Amino acid sequence: MPKVELIDLKGEVLVDSHCHLDDERFSDERTSDILARALNLGVKYVQTIGTTRADFDIIQPMAEEHKNLFCSFGIHPHNAEKDQVSKEEVIEKVSRPKVIAIGETGLDYFYDNSPRDIQIKNFEAHLEAARETNLPVIIHTRDAEEDTISILDNFLADGPAKLLFHCFSSKKHLAEYAVEKGIYLSASGIVTFNKAEEVRAGFEICPLDKLLVETDAPYLAPVPFRGKTNEPAFTRYVLQYMASMYNIAPSELAKITTDNFFTLFSKAER
Repeated sequence: MPKVELIDLKGEVLVDSHCHLDDERFSDERTSDILARALNLGVKYVQTIGTTRADFDIIQPMAEEHKNLFCSFGIHPHNAEKDQVSKEEVIEKVSRPKVIAIGETGLDYFYDNSPRDIQIKNFEAHLEAARETNLPVIIHTRDAEEDTISILDNFLADGPAKLLFHCFSSKKHLAEYAVEKGIYLSASGIVTFNKAEEVRAGFEICPLDKLLVETDAPYLAPVPFRGKTNEPAFTRYVLQYMASMYNIAPSELAKITTDNFFTLFSKAER
């Protein structure tokens, strides 16, 4: 396994804006230990993401227990058929302590684990809740770019909103749409993969004030840990790769992406 030398962050801290600490691959670990390893590499803040009703009942108390841990409520498109939600339910869930965002939600036509019409209906319910709460929406989109754009165009016709394409892995035209609409993009370990040229092309046009970093742990570990279980500490490696891509110091990009996180997720206490 090649070694990646870590460059001094000069006191700046990082945020893992998206991970899944309730995943079974973390079941033998204490959350406090995972967060301690992250902090040891400068990752001070972490957001663990809701994908089902059941996991929200795990992650929301988890976030309340740990000062620098936040969470979201949402139904992943894979789970849309099983967990169909209303705008009202989403609003109630996100009113709880330490819940700073709506999602992840969106469309996934690659696996089609839920019927597409139900995915769309759930996605729209999350967006309607965001309109009433002014909370950001964490969007998952895979092989569904055109429907995603169409739904967002309809939604944004009623005014601007806080939106994030998490774990951005789409083609450049979706990045161009994001730039046009002021949508944030989040970089995961995918950007470090050898064959991710199209993904990197999207980030090359992303304004720095709309950039976040994440792990999507336990999935998608970055080089040099590819194939291993990902964890929030590895945000450091994603950040360092992106800094080299933008040709700026990792400490500078750490400050930028952390500031961006707290701008977008304004309910989070710094």
